[in-house]
This record gives sequence, structure tokens and C-alpha cells, in this order.
Amino acid sequence: MSCYFKLQEEENLNKLLIFGIWDKTNLPKIKFHKQLNQKNVVIDFTHLEFIDTAGVRFFLALEHDLTQRNIKVQKLNLNSNFSHFFTLCEKNYTRIYPKKQSKLSYKDYFISIGVSSINLLKTFRQFFYFLGAFFSSLFFCITNPKKFRFIAFLYHIEDSILKALPIVILTAFLVGVVLAYQAAYQLAQFGANIFIVDLIGISATRELAPLIAAIIIAGRSASSYTAQIGVMKITDEIAAMNTMGFNSFDFIVIPRVMALVCAMPLIVIISDIVSILGGIIIAKLSLDINAGEFLRRFREAIDFKNILIGIIKAPIFGFLIGIISNFRGFNVAKTTQSIGIYTTKSVVDTIFWIIVFNAIFSVFLTKIGF
Repeated sequence: MSCYFKLQEEENLNKLLIFGIWDKTNLPKIKFHKQLNQKNVVIDFTHLEFIDTAGVRFFLALEHDLTQRNIKVQKLNLNSNFSHFFTLCEKNYTRIYPKKQSKLSYKDYFISIGVSSINLLKTFRQFFYFLGAFFSSLFFCITNPKKFRFIAFLYHIEDSILKALPIVILTAFLVGVVLAYQAAYQLAQFGANIFIVDLIGISATRELAPLIAAIIIAGRSASSYTAQIGVMKITDEIAAMNTMGFNSFDFIVIPRVMALVCAMPLIVIISDIVSILGGIIIAKLSLDINAGEFLRRFREAIDFKNILIGIIKAPIFGFLIGIISNFRGFNVAKTTQSIGIYTTKSVVDTIFWIIVFNAIFSVFLTKIGF
């Protein structure tokens, strides 16, 4: 049964007759005070069947708002149970007004842009401090090789790189297949079938294979590093490590970053091979170019510099993934929610800067004719 009311206007007052069940599911959205004039109000609960806390708060809010307008409110014919309910709620009642959504002015927009810019500058400043601490610790490890945690370095190569090989291989293979398939369709129209080798060889080895491999590793390892360091920070492992006199950079950051820097070229080489293999398969199926002919054309048309450029990019991409993910891990606050926030930021930031640096490489190398 629903709830409703009847308004009876008399000479000196307004009388509200309340009917039905006034609970959180039936509570009407209508506002009584919009229909009430300046006369005093009597609320008659004779026909009230049931009311819950939401209904009581509704009538208390109505009474509060009318009293603010100097209108007297009187409640009549409440049975003993409902009356005790009202008395109990009145002791702990606080009027909560709905928040008004204020429109932002042009000034507010400029203020928000300024605040965002300042926060971004602060983040960059913190990152450069972090970068300086990293190179300081790296120099210390180079001058004192015994301090380098070689076992941890090998572990992170296995965990972050070797375990990611299956998904990297699958992705690189599919990229080679898609690229070759699209090229085959276009080249077949002009009878330039053999040029599929040039297209796949240059685009895959120079651009796509390193970029795709870096993005896969960023999505997998950057999130892992940030989450691991974030948990260590929440559980005070890093604080305990520093208290005992151990440099957290030597134990946490250096092995992770150097593992990515040293192992990323291997990932890129494998991505090159697998993406070219995908191209060979499509060339055979779509253009009837066998593997021997494909490889012979590949040796003739593709300069080693294209492969070398992709391999040179790899350690730089690895460094970006490692340093940004570790930096975001150290940004984690003392809440579990911040782990998710900074893990997301870590993945987004690493992928963004990988694409930025790849674009810079492409433009710069093209300008110098390399």
C-alpha cells in the first residue's frame, strides 16, 4: 500500500491528513511546504498505518522547515508506538539540507587549471629527486659491486621478463599477422606482392615490435612493481629497512630497474622474430610468397640499422617502465585504496611516456636520415 495525504485549508490553519504506509520505499518526493501558506499546520496521523525512520525524518524535516518560517506545527492522534518513535528520533535529529550544485565560473576553471598545473610541477619535482637518488645509488653499486643484489636482479628478470614471454610472443605474432594481412590486400591490387617484406621488415623491427613489447611489459610489470612497493610501504617494511640502515633504493629500486634495462633487448629481439614469422605465414597464404623468398628479400631490402634502432630503444623503454613504476610505488599513501590509484597511474604514465619517447626517436632519427 502506498502513502498519500490530504490537505484541508481552514480559516486559521492547514490540516494535513496522513494515510497509508510511510516508509523508505513509499515516501513521496513531494514537498509539503510548497503547498502551504503562512497559516499554522496541524498534522493528523489518525489514518497512519506504519512509519519507519525515513518517514519520521521526513516529518521532522517538514516541521523544522516550517518552524524556520514562523509557522507553528502540531502533531495529532499519534498512537503510543509511533509517538515514542518520534520522541526517540527527535533526540538525535539533525536537519540535512541537499547540497546545491553551484555553477563554476570562468574564474573557477582557471583556478582549477592553476591548481592542476602546480600539482603536476610538484610531481615532476618529486620525480627528479627520485631520479637523482636512483643514479646516486646506481653509482654506489657500480663502484661497490658487492653491494649489488645480483640474486634479486636475476629474480626480477625471471619474474618480470621471462614469465611475460608467452603474452609478448602471442601479441607480437598477432601484430605481424594483422600488419601482413592488411598489406597483402593492398599490395595485391598493384601487383607489388614482394614489397610486403619491406613493409613488415621496417615497420615491425623499427617501430611496432619494440613498442608493443614495451607496452605489454609496462602493463604487466609496472603494475606489479607499484603494487609490491605500495604494500611494502603500507606494512612499514620500507620504514623498517631505512631504520636498520639499509638503503631502500639498493634493495628495492636498483634490481628492478636494471632487470628491465638489461632484459628488454631480449624481449624486443624475440618480438621482431615472432612478428616477422607472422608476416611470413600471411605472405605464403595470401600472396604465395614462400619463406625462402621472403627471407632472401628481407636480407636484401632491410638494413641492419632498422633492427638496431629497435634494439637501442629497448633498454630506454625498460628504464622508463622501471623508474616510473618504482616512483609511483613510493608515492603510495598509508591506505589500501591508494595502491589501486597509484597502480593505475603507474601503468598509464609508463605507456604514455613510452609512446612519447618512441615518437621523439622516430622524428629525430628520420630528421638525421638514420
